Amino acid sequence: MENTTSVHEQVKEYYGHTLQTKDDLKSNCCTAAEPPAHYKPILSLIEDEIMTRFYGCGSPFPDALEGLTVLDLGCGTGRDCYLLSALVGQEGKVIGIDMTDEQLEVARKYQEVMAQKFGHDEPNTKFIKGYIENLKEVGIEDASIDLVVSNCVVNLASDKEAVMREVLRVLKPGGEVYFSDIYADRRIPEHLVENEIFYGECLGGALYREDFRRLMNKLGVPDIRTINQSIVTIENPQIQELAGNIKFHSELIRIFKLDNLEDLCEDFGQIAIYKGTISHAKHVFHLDDHHIFYTNQPMLVCGNTASMIQNTRFSKHFDILGDRSQHFGVFDCKDSSSPINESARGACC
Repeated sequence: MENTTSVHEQVKEYYGHTLQTKDDLKSNCCTAAEPPAHYKPILSLIEDEIMTRFYGCGSPFPDALEGLTVLDLGCGTGRDCYLLSALVGQEGKVIGIDMTDEQLEVARKYQEVMAQKFGHDEPNTKFIKGYIENLKEVGIEDASIDLVVSNCVVNLASDKEAVMREVLRVLKPGGEVYFSDIYADRRIPEHLVENEIFYGECLGGALYREDFRRLMNKLGVPDIRTINQSIVTIENPQIQELAGNIKFHSELIRIFKLDNLEDLCEDFGQIAIYKGTISHAKHVFHLDDHHIFYTNQPMLVCGNTASMIQNTRFSKHFDILGDRSQHFGVFDCKDSSSPINESARGACC
C-alpha cells in the first residue's frame, strides 16, 4: 500500500462495491466468535440488510454497559452499534464511524426503526463518515468516550499507531478499548500488503502480534488482556497460496486507559472479591482469558488487575482489599481460578 489515501480508497472500493454480502468473503476471519446467547434476542430484532452486509470477526461487547457512551470504529452497516444501542439503554449513546458511504447508508436508514424496536423514545445512535486515524477531524473530543469497540477493522487501517493514539485520546480516564482484530505470527511481506484482495480480506494489514504489543507499550499501555482467540482458516485456494506459511488468528482484546499499570505483574498482596452484581454474570465474571472471578470467592490479584477493577466502571461490582503501600516482588503467576486458601495462589496478568 503506497499511502494512507490509496489504502482508504482501496478499502472503500472493496467494502462498498466488491463485497455485497458477508458470503463474498474469501476467508473465515469474520466468523471467529459468536455473540453470547443472551444477545441473540437483540440480534433477532436487527434488520436483515444490516446483518447480511456486516463483516465483523468477533463479539466486542463487554459487560456492564448501561448508560455508557460508546464509539464503534469502522461500524459498517451498524450491526454492533444497534446491539450496543440496546445494551447501553436510552441513557447511553453509541457513535459509529466509517469511511464507506454504501455501508453508512444502510446503517442510517434504520435508526428510527431500531429505536422503536428497542423501546427508545428517540435514537441513541449516531453515524459519522470519517477516518479512524483522525477522530478529532469528525469532532470526537478528548476524554469524551467510555468505551471504544471495533470489529475486525483496525487491521484495515494503514496507520495503526495513529488509530490507537486517537483511541487513547478520546477515552475517559478508566475507559476501555474492547475490540476484535486479525493478527499474524510474523510480519507480512510488502508484496502481500500491496495485494488489494489480500488486504481487503483483513490479512494483508494484519499486524504481527508482538509488534502490536510493542506499539501499545510505546503509547503507554504496558498491559494488554486477551479475552479469547481462534485460528483463521483460509478456504480460498488462491488466497491460501498467497498466505503460504503465514498463520493468522482472530483475537478479542481488552485495554484500559489507566496511568498506574506496570509492564510486569507486581505483587502488593491485594485481594479481589466479585459481588456477582453484573447482569448475565451472576455467578462468574471473566476479566480476560485467565482472570476468572467467582462470586464471593476471594482471589489474590496483581497490582494491574486490581487497578483494572478498582479504577474503572467495574469498581462497584468488586471489593478490593489492600493497596500498593507494600510491595512483595513479582506476582507469582498461577491459575486464575485458585482461591486464596490454596497455598495463597492467585491470578496474574
